[in-house]
Amino acid sequence: MRVVFCIMMFVLGACFGSFLCCQARRLRLKETGKKKLGARSVCLHCNKSLKWYENIPLISWLIQRGKCRKCHKSIGVAEFFSEVGVALAFLGLSVNINVQNATPLEWGIFASTLTLILSLAFLAIYDGLYGELPSFTLIISIICGAVVLILKLWGVPFTLNPVWSVLILGGLYLLLYLISKGKWVGDGDWLLGTAIGLALASPWLALVTLFISNTLACIVMLPFVKKSKNHHIHFGPFLVIALVITLSFSSFLESVVL
Repeated sequence: MRVVFCIMMFVLGACFGSFLCCQARRLRLKETGKKKLGARSVCLHCNKSLKWYENIPLISWLIQRGKCRKCHKSIGVAEFFSEVGVALAFLGLSVNINVQNATPLEWGIFASTLTLILSLAFLAIYDGLYGELPSFTLIISIICGAVVLILKLWGVPFTLNPVWSVLILGGLYLLLYLISKGKWVGDGDWLLGTAIGLALASPWLALVTLFISNTLACIVMLPFVKKSKNHHIHFGPFLVIALVITLSFSSFLESVVL
């Protein structure tokens, strides 16, 4: 039962990843006014409407080798990584829930956490593509993080410390933003950190998330920084990836640090 559930969640996550990446591109094109897209997905190069079999998450991209079937231009890796990333996020969170014996409260926390992940995934995709974090989605993420916190407090109110969690993630990035006047981190990173801190509700898990995100950012972005000293690091994707890793292994991490 658990295996079937995890497979279903992986597929569902891949579908959401494809949808979120598409919506990120739509929002950008709408804001810049460069191009208007209809209801159906199209190739951004030749405007060819995609058939259903060209829109199958993961599979279509691999079969077409990341290229449009008509103009043969590159579709880009953002779509593929978005589908893989959200699919793995859903899978990682699904492993931690006992499908047969979970309580209504546990299912509520699980569902609200998935909703939070979707809003954060959109932010990560948009930040990764365009280096910005849409304000409206940031507000939604904070609300989702607050909902996750409320449900967790309902279940285990005396074992959580959301204040320190928010200060570690949101407060630290706000401090870095103010000190550097926006040179080190963006103005939306502290709001993203706040949403993540609310959902974690644990200073220890917040520290782990902070460590993982900064380690990943250093490893991935170091070659680019060496080439250009003015290269700006977009922390959004790394924070979201770190959150998913932390939540996926939260039970193990809490047993180690506590």
